[in-house]
Amino acid sequence: MKHFFNMYSLSRVLLFLCVFTLLGSQTLVAQEQDKEQAKLYLEQAELILADTKAEDLARDIMVTAANYDTTFIKANFEAGRLYMVTVGKELAVKYFLRVYRQDADYRFDLEYWIGSSYQLGLQFDRATDFYTRYKNKLTKKASYQGKDKIEMKEVDRRILECKNGKEFVADPKPFSILNMGREVNSEFEDYAPVLNANEDEIIFTTRRRDGNTYENVAEDNKPYEDIFTASKSGSSWQRAKNIGTTINTKFFDSNLAFSPDGNTLFIYKDEGNGDIFYSERKKDGTWSAVEALPGLINSSYRESSVSITKDGEHLFFASERPGGFGGSDIYVCTKDSRGEWSKVKNLGSSINTEYDEDGPYIDYQGKTLYFSSKGRKGMGGFDIFKTNLLNIDKNEWSEPENMGYPINTPDSDVFISGTKGGDKWYYSSVREDGLGYSDIYIITPSKDEKKAPPVATKEPEPVIEKPKETPKEIPVIVPPAEEKPKPVVETKPATVPVKYVVKVVDSDSKNPIDAKVRMQTLKDKVIVGSVDQGGGVFEFTINSTTAKEYRLSVEREGYVFQNVTVKVEGATAKENTITKIIEMRKLVVGVVSILRNIYFDIDKASFKTESYSELNKLETMMKQNTGLQVEIGGHTDSSGDRVLNQALSLRRANAVKNFLTSKGIDTRRVKTVGYGETKPLASNDDEAEGRQFNRRVEFKVLGN
Repeated sequence: MKHFFNMYSLSRVLLFLCVFTLLGSQTLVAQEQDKEQAKLYLEQAELILADTKAEDLARDIMVTAANYDTTFIKANFEAGRLYMVTVGKELAVKYFLRVYRQDADYRFDLEYWIGSSYQLGLQFDRATDFYTRYKNKLTKKASYQGKDKIEMKEVDRRILECKNGKEFVADPKPFSILNMGREVNSEFEDYAPVLNANEDEIIFTTRRRDGNTYENVAEDNKPYEDIFTASKSGSSWQRAKNIGTTINTKFFDSNLAFSPDGNTLFIYKDEGNGDIFYSERKKDGTWSAVEALPGLINSSYRESSVSITKDGEHLFFASERPGGFGGSDIYVCTKDSRGEWSKVKNLGSSINTEYDEDGPYIDYQGKTLYFSSKGRKGMGGFDIFKTNLLNIDKNEWSEPENMGYPINTPDSDVFISGTKGGDKWYYSSVREDGLGYSDIYIITPSKDEKKAPPVATKEPEPVIEKPKETPKEIPVIVPPAEEKPKPVVETKPATVPVKYVVKVVDSDSKNPIDAKVRMQTLKDKVIVGSVDQGGGVFEFTINSTTAKEYRLSVEREGYVFQNVTVKVEGATAKENTITKIIEMRKLVVGVVSILRNIYFDIDKASFKTESYSELNKLETMMKQNTGLQVEIGGHTDSSGDRVLNQALSLRRANAVKNFLTSKGIDTRRVKTVGYGETKPLASNDDEAEGRQFNRRVEFKVLGN
């Protein structure tokens, strides 16, 4: 594996980029059908993939080729495939369906690809439909042995995952999952978070450019992995920084775990097909040179993750060594009487399956093990499970429990770490409010967890004493016992969840339309369970007994996305069904929409962390509707100098444009204007009802 571009490769990539830019400047942004342009873009994407692993760059070029010629089957399939191996996997289905409509036999496994993209987009019924279509094809051609064949066992697994996924999404776990913010996260990949016992130091792996040890890029055109660290001052995290060259090299370096005392850092390196290393913290706070973990833990096979108990006597790790149950398994290694790691034991079938297991994390009490598995009751890729230790000597563990949605998704979720109190976890995930690719999040149980409805308790029946038997020779007539009234059993009425029904319609025709609809609490982002009833109708189940504000998001290709804030009263003993009709506007020329949920630092053009959910939806809308051209308009209130307000409004509009272009959106599709204070929506005499509404960013459709 090459660790950097040679000069010839780099020159060719730069040439490709120049050609890409030149080609783009000669064409209309609206991308009318043009078969010749499509072929040229395809060639550039293929050249990049032949010489590098820059799949993100190749994807953007291939998507351009596919949109220049929607009948170009090869370009459209490759656009979908490249989405599936990068980010935006749910966007792949658009390109796969173009192929399917024209030539359903283009690839034997085409239906499987379509099903996979639907599954990753949480559209489980549609995914199951296409998986079933593939199964029917495979049944008819059971003897087919082409490279594009997917075995029946794997397809059945996907269908089971979709069934599980529907169940998990309808009844999500009450977890608050919050982005750690821009002090820790970046626009690049950030993952593998580990913390010390005091939770005031975090160490993680990142591929960010700023602060990276090496200025060059890897074969995928991204910076190399580096280990970064951040510390907390009071309740705020300070900006993360490189941990230093004692640990980081010029190439790939990734952390695995932190010892509970915060003095040993475990590190992964590619050596020996993948081995575990460690570094000790010195008294002066610096780190020692990195060394391979001694003993029997590392092998000639891949060891990918590790976690150590608080007493330092047991070490859990994942390994692909032979003799396991299949793929990667989780093992435990124990120190012997000499203090050496010498006793290695597979955790057995109660943990490991024929599929891969990875990412073990043992909690501070040494009683609960968290790990990720591609087997068991999952919803796709790796899912995170937890199990409790029953008997360490007999290696007995409880039945692993899936951590549920939204911690787990149809994509791979792996590497979670906990805290000393056991009531908080950290992990990385690709979520709709992320700053870039994968971000690091804090998971906490919701303060308003679902509680089982009160059960009526019945008081015991009163005991009626029977009369004592008397001798037969002395007849005694005993009067019947007076029947006492039964006590009234008081029962507390059970709480009935609120049913919140969303109906999505076209704003012009009022006809129902299908869409992607999500609902979560506004403050702590707890997902609300939902069931897609079909026909643009979604039913959400709200269990909270207190009134809360929720963010309702609705998206559909060809329409303006909506993020609506609604307030819902808490569940009571009385049934309550609320119906909300969402009217979606088509993306026609002249349509204007306010980006209400984009927030800037005071008097600056830098985004606050809570802005990224809205920005990412704007990005998705631009990518789904490839001919869309917009104006981004910045607005201010009347406070301050008029000239400065106009300049600030333009800077903020440009910040939105820069975000979009950094995500691969063609710069010519986005025009910016700073309107300053010239177009108020309300009076500037009042903050809450006026100035606050006037400080905004809007987009206006210029062409589509």
